[in-house]
Amino acid sequence: MRIHIATDHAGLEFSTQLQQHLASSGHEVVDHGPVGYDPVDDYPSFCIRAAQAVVTDQRAGVEALGVVFGGSGNGEQIAANKVAGIRAALVWNLSTAELAREHNDANVISIGARQHTFEEVVSFIERFIATPFSGDDRHARRIGKIAAFETDGSLDPDPRA
Repeated sequence: MRIHIATDHAGLEFSTQLQQHLASSGHEVVDHGPVGYDPVDDYPSFCIRAAQAVVTDQRAGVEALGVVFGGSGNGEQIAANKVAGIRAALVWNLSTAELAREHNDANVISIGARQHTFEEVVSFIERFIATPFSGDDRHARRIGKIAAFETDGSLDPDPRA
């Protein structure tokens, strides 16, 4: 699988270690993060580029996912989710990693590098990669509604109206 990675300075050490781990596990890793440590760098461009690459690959039929992280993972998730076709999930344990894929067909995982050990991060990412989307009708329907809003702004009628 192709894994697109992005971080800022807060996750640079994690990113380097993680890229080595994923490559040794047989994944093709593409780094979209900084080339060196800069304590005032900005994560949005890095994360958006990684997310764009995931969408491009998936639309071309390439099996691909993304991993974005920074200090908390919050901003990185927000940035990735600005890309049409991305469903980025903030993950903080094995259950949220699994449910992000199983229920939401998330294609990007966001993690706070300052919140977890390297071993925890690896376990979250491995669970995320290994878990398939369930394909259940209710989950597919909900994802379809998100995609419809993203495409044309459509929503179900307001039940209070």
